Amino acid sequence: MLNKMYTERGESLKGTPWEVYPRPQLRRDSYLNLNGTWELTVDGRSDSISIQVPFCPESPLSGVGSHFPEGSTLCYRRSFRLPDGFNRGRVLLHIGAADQRAEVFVNGTSVGCHEGGYTAFAMDITEALAEDNLLEVRCVDDLRDTSMLYGKQSLRRGGMWYTPVSGLWQTVWLESVPTCYIEGLRIENQGYGVRISVRPVMEGRVKVEGLGEYPLREGEAVIEPEAPRLWSPEEPYLYNFSVITEEDRVESYFAIRHIETKVVDGIPRLCLNGRPYFFHGLLDQGYWPDGIYTPAAPECYVDDIMAMKKLGFNTLRKHIKIEADEFYYQCDRLGMVVFQDMVNNGDYSFLRDTLVPTVRIQRVPDKRMHKDPDSRRRFLCAMEETVAQLGNHPCILYWTVFNEGWGQFDSDSVYQKLRSLDSTRIIDTTSGWFRRKGSDVESLHIYFGPWNQIRSGKRPVVLSEFGGYACGIEGHVFNPSKAYGYKICKTTEDFQKQIMALYRNKVLPSIKKGLCGAVCTQVSDVEDEINGFLTYDRRLCKADEKAMRALSVLLQEQLEKNCEQ
Repeated sequence: MLNKMYTERGESLKGTPWEVYPRPQLRRDSYLNLNGTWELTVDGRSDSISIQVPFCPESPLSGVGSHFPEGSTLCYRRSFRLPDGFNRGRVLLHIGAADQRAEVFVNGTSVGCHEGGYTAFAMDITEALAEDNLLEVRCVDDLRDTSMLYGKQSLRRGGMWYTPVSGLWQTVWLESVPTCYIEGLRIENQGYGVRISVRPVMEGRVKVEGLGEYPLREGEAVIEPEAPRLWSPEEPYLYNFSVITEEDRVESYFAIRHIETKVVDGIPRLCLNGRPYFFHGLLDQGYWPDGIYTPAAPECYVDDIMAMKKLGFNTLRKHIKIEADEFYYQCDRLGMVVFQDMVNNGDYSFLRDTLVPTVRIQRVPDKRMHKDPDSRRRFLCAMEETVAQLGNHPCILYWTVFNEGWGQFDSDSVYQKLRSLDSTRIIDTTSGWFRRKGSDVESLHIYFGPWNQIRSGKRPVVLSEFGGYACGIEGHVFNPSKAYGYKICKTTEDFQKQIMALYRNKVLPSIKKGLCGAVCTQVSDVEDEINGFLTYDRRLCKADEKAMRALSVLLQEQLEKNCEQ
C-alpha cells in the first residue's frame, strides 16, 4: 500500500499558496496572485469540487488526490475583481504551466489557447474585462498521445516512471502594463560581458546597480565592466539592473560567467571562468510527495539546494522537467549550476532504449527514429520555448537534449538547431547513448559498468548519470512493497560507505582520463525509487555532510592536479 506522505512545509501549509512573485527576471510592481481555491468540473458535469491551485489534481495538496480519465476536460473557474487603479492600460493573464492543452475564457470570451505542459504563457485579457469577472481555464491532458511532451509521467507508474499530472500546476497571476510595454528581455553572456536585448525594440536606458547607466540603442545595451565580479557556485554574484523606457520600467538581474571547452595539457576540459572545473552533481527529478510536480512552497527549492550544497555538490541536473522560474532564481542566487534537460516526447521501448544499449550497442543511426512529424515539430517547438524561457538564468551552463534515446531523432540536426538558439552554453545532445557527431561532450551513463568507457578523446567526458544506490528508511518510504534502485544498502551507514567507495574507486581515478563532471542519482527518493540522498518527504538525509564536503574538495583538487601535470 502506498504511503500518503507530506513534507514539513506541506504539512504546515496555510493561506494562499505560492504568493512569491513568479517572474524574478522581469519584475514590475503590478501583480495580482490568483492562486488558492478554484472550482473544478470534469467533462462538463454539473457537480463541481474545490481545488487548490497551483497543485495538480493528482496531488494531496490540491485537495482532490485523483487522476481523471485520459482526454477529460478539466474546467477551472474562479471570479476576481481588479483592485482600484490596477489597470495601467493593458491587463495580462499569466499561467506558469498547464498540462497539456489549455484554453482560457474571461467572462465567456475565449482569450487564447496554449499547447505544451511545461512552459509559461500569457494572454492580453483587457478587452474581455468587466467590473466582476469570471475566469475559466479548460485543460485537456492525454498521455496516450506520445507526440505531446510528458517527461517521466506514466499511467502505469512504478520504478523509474511516476504519477502523471494534469491541469494547472504553476502560479496563475495578473499584471497590468502600459500600452507600450516591455514584453521580454534577453540576457546573453558574451565572454566576460553581457548583452541585454529588449523585445519589442525600444529606446531607453539600463541602470546597473554599482556600474551606472548604459544607453539602450535599437533595443540593446552591452555591459562590459573593466573588473567584473564573476559568478560561480563559490561566489554567486548577481548584478541588479533596471530597464527604463518612456512608458515602462522593469527590474531584473544578470551575472557574468563564462563556460567553454578547452584542451588543457592535451585533454579536453570544461572550464568555468577560464579554469578547469569539476561539476560535482546530482540528478534532480523535481518531484514531491505532497505536490508531485509542485513543491508545497517556494522555500522547498531553497531547502533542496542548500541541502545539496551542504553535501558539497555544486551542480543539479534538472531531469526531464522544467521548474517554475523561482527554482532557477534560487540557483542563481545561492550558487548552484544547473544542467537543464529538455522534456521528452515520443514512445519509449524497453528493448530499443534500455536493453540494447545496456549490452553496449550505443551508436545507432537516428535520422529515421521517431519519424512522426507532429512529435518532431512539438519537440523542436518546446525546445525553442525552453531556451527562450530559461535562457536568461546564469546558473544554467549546459543543455541536455535527448536522454537515453527517449524520443531521439536526427540528433546532429537538432544540435545545430539548439546551437543557433544559444551559442553560449554547453550542449549534451545524447545523454547516455545513441551518440552521434553533434555534441559538445561525450556523455555517459554507467550504472553497471564497465568504467573503462571513460577515456580521453576529442570532447570533454561527462558522466551524466551513475550510482542509484538504494536505501530505504522505515517510515519514510512511499511504496514499501516495491522499492527500486540499482544497489541495495540496508542502513544509512552502509549507504555512506558504498557512495564513498564508488567515488574513490571509480570517479576519482577517471578524472585523469578526462572526466569533467559526474551526476549521481539522485537528490531525493521519488515514489518507488529509494536512491536519493534525501528521503522523499525531505525529512532525513542519508549521507554524512562532513565526509561528503571533504569528497567535493578532493574531486576539484584531483582535477587541478591533473591539469598542472
